[in-house]
Formats: sequence, C-alpha cells, structure tokens
Amino acid sequence: MIKQAPKGIEKFSFIKPPRIAIVVSRFNQTVTNGLCQGAQEWLAEHQIPFQHKDLFYASGAFELPLIAKKLAQSGKYDGVVCLGCIIKGDTAHFEFISLGATIGLMQASLATEVPISFGVLTTYTAEQAQMRSEENKENKGREAVAACIESLDLLQKI
Repeated sequence: MIKQAPKGIEKFSFIKPPRIAIVVSRFNQTVTNGLCQGAQEWLAEHQIPFQHKDLFYASGAFELPLIAKKLAQSGKYDGVVCLGCIIKGDTAHFEFISLGATIGLMQASLATEVPISFGVLTTYTAEQAQMRSEENKENKGREAVAACIESLDLLQKI
C-alpha cells in the first residue's frame, strides 16, 4: 500500500512546542511586514507559542543566511523562518541577491541540521509581491512557517 501525504497539517507529535525564530528583511518592508504577520498568525492558529524576542530583522535578503545560521547554531531555536522580498529591477542585482539568499539559506540549514525555511519572495513586480503578502490563506509567510514546522515534525520522527 502506498502511503499518502496528508491533505493538511492537523496534528503534530511534538513533546513540547518548538521554539521558532523569525528573521525578516527590512528591505521592501511593507511586503515583509505582511509576510511576518502571516507567519505569526499561522503559529497562533496552531497553538505554537511565539514571543517578540524571537523576531529579528536583517537589513536585506542577502543578510538572512548568516543571521539564520547564527540563530540555528545558538541552540535556542528548533527552527528558523526567513522572510524577505526581492523585486526584479533593471539590472542583474536581482539575480545575484536571489541566488545568494537561496544558496546561503540552504547551506545554513544543511550545516546546522536545523530547519531554516525560505520565505523570500522573488517577484517580477511589486504587485506580485504585495499579492503574496496579503492577509489571507495564500500569504507566503504562512507557508514558510508551516514548512518549517512540518520539517521539524518529520525530523523528530526519523
């Protein structure tokens, strides 16, 4: 029999609630604030405590990997959620920042063996970014924190 993936995250098997750090890029702050709000709402809906002292701000998406790695290495956090927004402009800057943030966060997670989720929007327009950070179930901050928690749950079962 083939094991099917769950349709929704209903219940976690945590002995104690996980402690999550959220790191938010200040660049494109209107969008990143929306992502952060979505992530915190998802945690509250799933009865996972979150304290303001576990919220950190990076100047931009490029700075997220180092901050995430340090938080993961601290031993204080079970997972780290990184939220940012990179909007394509007229130069190659978008490609370099997007690639650096993506690879940096992946390397930080692999090096620390702590789930670090990628909630960095990489959009072509400001409108696309705004749509993905609105206060609804499609908010990508919600998705990023859900991915982190689901990864934590699975890692504890392995």
